[in-house]
Amino acid sequence: MSRLHVVSGKGGTGKTTVAAALALALADQGRRTLLVEVEGRQGIAQLFGTEALPYEERKIAVGPGGGEVFALAVDAERALLDYLQMFYKLGGAGRALKKLGAIDFATTIAPGLRDVLLTGKVCEAVRRQGRDGRPVYDHVVMDAPPTGRITRFLNVNDEVAGLARVGPVHHQAQAVMRVLKSPETAVHLVTLLEEMPVQETVDGVAELRAASLPVGGIFVNMVRPPLLDEDDVRRAADGERQAVTRAFSRAGLGGARRGGPAERLVGPLLDQAREHVVRVRLEQAQRREIAGLGLPAPELEFLDEGADIAGLYRLAKDIRKQGVPGVAG
Repeated sequence: MSRLHVVSGKGGTGKTTVAAALALALADQGRRTLLVEVEGRQGIAQLFGTEALPYEERKIAVGPGGGEVFALAVDAERALLDYLQMFYKLGGAGRALKKLGAIDFATTIAPGLRDVLLTGKVCEAVRRQGRDGRPVYDHVVMDAPPTGRITRFLNVNDEVAGLARVGPVHHQAQAVMRVLKSPETAVHLVTLLEEMPVQETVDGVAELRAASLPVGGIFVNMVRPPLLDEDDVRRAADGERQAVTRAFSRAGLGGARRGGPAERLVGPLLDQAREHVVRVRLEQAQRREIAGLGLPAPELEFLDEGADIAGLYRLAKDIRKQGVPGVAG
């Protein structure tokens, strides 16, 4: 069963919203979930209507099933200080390095180091145990970088482990990759039923699989309910102008004569119907592309009023109903 859920997606697909809703959905039956942000955007705080998240775990919500959701914004500099203290016991010397700007300098000249620190902090939360020997968190959800760089972000520890053959850096990188490439982890991608996001999702799944990173599922976000059934879609596509005009006339909306009120109403309505048909056919094609990946693909409704707290709980209910990929019901 997966305990670390990494949520990625093309910009604009709502990956942070899905990550937050997933954390709520997993906080079921008394379970504790940690929702982690690694990009420094404070998107989680905005969604839950709370103040900016500090570099500490803070309870931000109660799940629909009575569990608890905690949140954490991981800061690379603070994570490096933790790392230096853990392995080298620098204590006050670490704080001095921060004041001198050495930590910011280190993470700037070695961008991969930043990703190592971020993923390391998240995996530490997955491995952490309480006094009873049980995991502190039943699930950890990471709001991760976009699809275009998710594989490199998660796989950077493999590169570091290869470069540093011995010592604490090597062992730490190996420990992180043991978590990330284990059945405990599931990388979920968020997409829309649109050509570009779906293509990026298909490419992202291929890259993750090539790197032996475990793909969980595809969350299809912002799905609008169909306005017409399949028969109506076919009729709209055929543009049955005369039949619609006669129906309008029978309903008392003007005579069936050419250029009459009924005919003037038909044109704009059929235009809208044809636009709807184009969207439906496009979405059907994108669903087939997603189905070809052979992964679970829960669909989440479009929130007309935006992603507020109530909307997050609605999405969480949707997720629980359809099932979280990689988690037994």
